[in-house]
Amino acid sequence: MVQNKASKRQHFKTDLSAGLVVFLIALPLCLGISLASGAPLFAGIISGIIGGILVGFVSKSNINVSGPAASVALVVLTAIQTLGSYQAVLLAVVLAGVIQIALGYMKAGTVAYFFPNAMIKGILASIGLVLILKQIPHALGIDQVFEGMESFSQNDGKNTFTEIIYVLQNIGWGATIITLVSLAIIISWDQPKLKKYPFFRFFPSALTAVITSILINEWVYKSFFPQLTLSTEHLVTLPVASDFMDFFNFFSFPDFSQISNPEILTIALSIAFIASLESLLSTEAGDKLDPYKRKTSTNTELKAQGIGNIVAGLVGGLPITAVIVRTSANVNSGGRTQTATITHGVLMLICVAFIPGILNKIPLASLSAVLFVVGYKLTSYPIYKNVFKQGKKQFLPFIITILVVMFSDLITGILVGGTVAVFFVLRDNYKNAYLYNKVSKEGENKTVVNLAEEVTFLNKADIMLFLDHLPEKHEVVIDGSRSVFIHPDIYDILEDFKHTAAYKDIKLTTIGLDNRSKTKSFWKN
Repeated sequence: MVQNKASKRQHFKTDLSAGLVVFLIALPLCLGISLASGAPLFAGIISGIIGGILVGFVSKSNINVSGPAASVALVVLTAIQTLGSYQAVLLAVVLAGVIQIALGYMKAGTVAYFFPNAMIKGILASIGLVLILKQIPHALGIDQVFEGMESFSQNDGKNTFTEIIYVLQNIGWGATIITLVSLAIIISWDQPKLKKYPFFRFFPSALTAVITSILINEWVYKSFFPQLTLSTEHLVTLPVASDFMDFFNFFSFPDFSQISNPEILTIALSIAFIASLESLLSTEAGDKLDPYKRKTSTNTELKAQGIGNIVAGLVGGLPITAVIVRTSANVNSGGRTQTATITHGVLMLICVAFIPGILNKIPLASLSAVLFVVGYKLTSYPIYKNVFKQGKKQFLPFIITILVVMFSDLITGILVGGTVAVFFVLRDNYKNAYLYNKVSKEGENKTVVNLAEEVTFLNKADIMLFLDHLPEKHEVVIDGSRSVFIHPDIYDILEDFKHTAAYKDIKLTTIGLDNRSKTKSFWKN
């Protein structure tokens, strides 16, 4: 039986464990997105902390994890070049947060309920594929591409596949061995036989893999195989403060003197649109991954993201969104309540403030192993098989979304996949405006047309073509007695058909169409 409510106390241990795994995954992603955005390295960390603690607390979502996202990285990079300073961009981030809060109060979050399921499944599966493909270079010892980049085309002129070909010709065996050992630990650790024991249920396999990878690089490699030792570029690279007060120098503040610059508002609108779209999609996708199938208020989520972006902009952080990768990792690691999200933010704050030196010993290859497992769970074969069984109207939007995300980026995938899915919805709506049956009696031909409950302007073409192809000297009955709403355009078509019927010697009878009250009932509802 599906449980509708999950107690924070009941899931406290697994939430702590999941928060730790999400922290390990989020740390290099925050740094990578900072580099890709052209922002200070610590900017992504600030957003990761705020997204975890503040947004995690304010949001009513049980499993969403927020932080900096690759989808906004290009906007920030371009904005820095346009405005000439990162501080000016921070002002745009603050304004974007204000816009998101306004959208939340305007109930704009309800647009998420119109995301077709086929598109959401396609986005999740595509993210899984992209995760796996993008992590192959890091897993094999090539770390030239920033962590967290999801787009097909890369900043170095290569693309996802040419990068993999290059990596296969230049394998770094030190990183590759760590990847394989980490994968073996994670897969073995998560076997049902070991999960019977409390230690294996609570202590994360990802943390075990990370600790083991540090020992391999720092002790085994350096002591016995120095040629395999990973250099700094293959490890997590956090900025290290010389003392506690120096830590606060990593924060930046917005340039409010730019408030009259029209470019600021344009950039703020771009950030608000992209961040809101990804947050809403992540919320819908996360609700589908949630074992308890709880529903998140998307309007509240928009407000929470807006609050997060205002605070992030005020202290030097990158734009914040709910992020599918981290949300998926949270669910797969056992995260069931807000405790997991907040835990990941608290851990990030404590660790970057007090033990950055230890974090800088983590090999990126071990984190690639963690992301491989997350990616596989999002894009495993049974998912494709189940959607295929649902028919082409579900499978085509699903597979097209996957291909577009793989060969472009997430936002393009959302737009194209959503368009394809909506096309099938509109086509079905177009076809189902009416039912008709032909009755033959004593040599007389008669067609009875029963209109649907709702007949919209989308049904105009189908109804016009049907009426136009009725033969001469025919009897037609159009029955709208079951209809709740009939669009005025349909009445106009039927009014015009009265003249056509007289010309073609068609006997026309209408039922329930004597007045236009059915156009009013739609607005009353």
